[in-house]
Amino acid sequence: MSALRVLIVDDEKLAREGVRALLETEPDVRIAGECADGASAVDAISAGGVDVVLLDVQMPGMTGLDVLRALPEESVPVVVFLTAHDEYALRAFDASALDYIVKPFSDARFRTAISRARRQVQQRRLGAAGFDLAALVDKLAAVGEAPAPQPRWRDRFVVRSVGRVSYVPVSEIIWIGAADYYAELHTADGKRHLVREAMQQIEARLDPAHFVRVHRTAIVRLDQVAELRTDGADRQVVVLRNGVRVPLGKSRRELVEQRLASR
Repeated sequence: MSALRVLIVDDEKLAREGVRALLETEPDVRIAGECADGASAVDAISAGGVDVVLLDVQMPGMTGLDVLRALPEESVPVVVFLTAHDEYALRAFDASALDYIVKPFSDARFRTAISRARRQVQQRRLGAAGFDLAALVDKLAAVGEAPAPQPRWRDRFVVRSVGRVSYVPVSEIIWIGAADYYAELHTADGKRHLVREAMQQIEARLDPAHFVRVHRTAIVRLDQVAELRTDGADRQVVVLRNGVRVPLGKSRRELVEQRLASR
């Protein structure tokens, strides 16, 4: 795996120096830069070349959460929050943070977070490489040099709990939501099932003829969509046939409309 490019964002110089010292013990890490405020962090991330951002939550002027809101979803790197304020944890995970470390933290806790970030970056890179390979195979098939492989879409989820393993057919799922380190499967019978999988991995295995990612925290079944709506404060939502409202990312609305129109 090539170098892990990490951006440090913290308004306290001493904190930045401490994080830098820890990162310098990781042989595959390259420090992509340091920022003392949110606006500089937005500029640095937007410029590209950042795999992981170690982000303070509470900073003057622009918080760490504000930084993520200011970025297009597709340009947000893997996010690990480093903060003295544990009350922001739920909001951080709602913003799709990979990890949330409360200061002061041990070296071991920090290394665990970096290890998780490393795996997440590797998954993203492999995913991008997979898409490039699929495009190449499609081109070869078009000129008769190779057949296009047929994707094998997932037909069920394995749900594990204490002393029990159950199976949830994909055909029974209405929508899927992010829930901290888990994904929450919502089925037609009104039940919820937790699986320890990333939304990105789930999306890649679901048949796009039946499911669409409408937000970084939500995937919905297309035949369960009743309408797309704009609520107060210009918030976009997907209204399902059972009345449930699911957030709709502005950058995803056009894709969702196209998928619905093609059914």
